[in-house]
Amino acid sequence: MGKRKVKQVLRGKLTIDGAGVKLIRVIGHANVKDFDPFLMLDAFDSTDSDDYIKGFPWHPHRGIETVTYLVSGAIEHGDSIGNKGVIRDGDCQWMTAGSGIVHQEMPSPSPRLKGLQFWLNLPREDKMTPPKYHDITADGIPTVQENGATVKVISGSYAGTAGAMQADYVKATFLDVHISPHSQWSLQTDPEASVYLYILDGAAAFDDDSGAIPEHQAILFSLGETVTVRTEDAETRFVLCMARPLGEPVAWGGPIVMNTDEELEQAFAELKNGTFIKK
Repeated sequence: MGKRKVKQVLRGKLTIDGAGVKLIRVIGHANVKDFDPFLMLDAFDSTDSDDYIKGFPWHPHRGIETVTYLVSGAIEHGDSIGNKGVIRDGDCQWMTAGSGIVHQEMPSPSPRLKGLQFWLNLPREDKMTPPKYHDITADGIPTVQENGATVKVISGSYAGTAGAMQADYVKATFLDVHISPHSQWSLQTDPEASVYLYILDGAAAFDDDSGAIPEHQAILFSLGETVTVRTEDAETRFVLCMARPLGEPVAWGGPIVMNTDEELEQAFAELKNGTFIKK
């Protein structure tokens, strides 16, 4: 199959979510089939606390995992199973909503709030798994230093180094990669996996048919065995995501993602009658 090529480039759209948070929705409903099992990607980057201070007050999730990776800033969180704390520069919050959880994420004023939130779908048989929370601190994320590249292994593995997180359901790889100017970096990928990356800073080229693509865009790759990234004059940083697609039907209603409309209706009925949270 050879080298993966650029299949799609997505810039995303300005969106207001939560209680009034400005963010860029890069991946969403329209991209479910192509990015399977990745459902959503929100990017946020602001030096104005008015853009985010209202946060994401208490709200439910079911049927997914949410992964918040914070480059800089601080976000206070809490949930219905008793977890609470603050994630800061370089930390990651990995939450398995499973059968149902209610949580909140409230950013604190900081010089710069910058990061990403991913939604990762759960397989049909694991939609109703008990919820759990993983707190991944920056000092617990392994780093691989290479010639011209620094790779933080958030989940999965890279170059024989296991990541801070090994997902229980969808075996997703998340890498935070920083490449020096005028360098090349390659990754041997699972040929059956969906692979994409989001450029946090800088610009990069990926195949012979595309020029350098600037920051704040997501690049989805075709099927293949290898992803190659080339930089020019700028240092470049991106987060790469890889996982095998589920190939299952998706019924998506706001914060809940199931396989059928009937399951969605049941979830919202349970929210209304107070039986959403399972014991």
